[in-house]
Amino acid sequence: MERQYYLPHSPIEFHFRQSPRDFVVDEIPLYPFSGEGEHLVLHVRKKNLSTWQMVDIFSNHLGIKGRDIGYAGLKDKNAQTKQYISIPKKFEAALENFEHEGIKILDRVYHNNKIRIGHLKGNRFFIRLKKVTPVAATKITQALRIIKRQGMPNYFGFQRFGIGGENYKKGQAILEGTLKERNKKLSQFYVNAYQSFLFNDWLSRRIEISKMVEGFGIDELLSVLPLPKEEILTMKAQKHPFKLIHGDVMMHYPYGKLFNYEEESEVERFEKKDISFTGLLSGKRATKAVGLAGEIENNYDTITTGIDGARRYGWIFPEECEGEYKENEAWYELHFTLPKGCYATVLIEEIAKREIQSDEEQDT
Repeated sequence: MERQYYLPHSPIEFHFRQSPRDFVVDEIPLYPFSGEGEHLVLHVRKKNLSTWQMVDIFSNHLGIKGRDIGYAGLKDKNAQTKQYISIPKKFEAALENFEHEGIKILDRVYHNNKIRIGHLKGNRFFIRLKKVTPVAATKITQALRIIKRQGMPNYFGFQRFGIGGENYKKGQAILEGTLKERNKKLSQFYVNAYQSFLFNDWLSRRIEISKMVEGFGIDELLSVLPLPKEEILTMKAQKHPFKLIHGDVMMHYPYGKLFNYEEESEVERFEKKDISFTGLLSGKRATKAVGLAGEIENNYDTITTGIDGARRYGWIFPEECEGEYKENEAWYELHFTLPKGCYATVLIEEIAKREIQSDEEQDT
């Protein structure tokens, strides 16, 4: 379904294109590195390279396999990004003559363990929007204030779905047995894209329901929503723009245990950012929503074999959100921090209330 945006304003026009000058990412490690051990952690800055491309460059230079190089997360290609990677300490000497126009080693430190996927706290972003009018700048500032106060939907970004956004169809075909992909890494990528597609569709539907609850009267809602009157009244009483439904799978924020929404006190905890709700990444052995929330979630739970499922925050709370309008240049510059696995482009799209991938396509 078409993505639903929760902010109340009309779409905002501006120009955004990912580039090393206008899109900067700084990875925040999960923990301090120990300063000793059998692994060398490199703090690297890369430009116009994906993380996988950077790993290939280091593995070819060092003469080791890519799997021997550790990294915590994948970073955008069309950007300037800083992240941490680890290599076995015994290959340190081979780095002395390392040079690459797209990679700079900023610092190095020893550590006991190899860096693993997910071993990061989050990412700090700098993004520059262009062709911003004073009126648009005012609307952007207001939107940023709302996101800072209330948070935002945690959609998967367009990068997840490839050029044209069709990768999820390949993932669906692989799971249905109508397509074979020999490259295991690509096959996993396509299947994950299908999981992400289902998650985004579910989240969009829930935001659509929440907006209906905000905007319609009780009698209207009873005619369009397959929910009991008692549930609709409970949702109507919630102050947050996203309305929880009994049976939702909640999780302590920014990490913690899963549990189901049962008590009304949990609504207040969500509003205080102590907990958030989660959505399903469809697959085997995943925790499922129950009750009324489960009835909605079941419509997007179509993967029963071939991959494990999981839960993902459906709503996140960006931190350190700051914005500055530079009227002479018609630029609006944003700084904000997101938890791991979240997409800065989703925040920009929520502010714009439109897809921004089209801005990329206009420049290619």
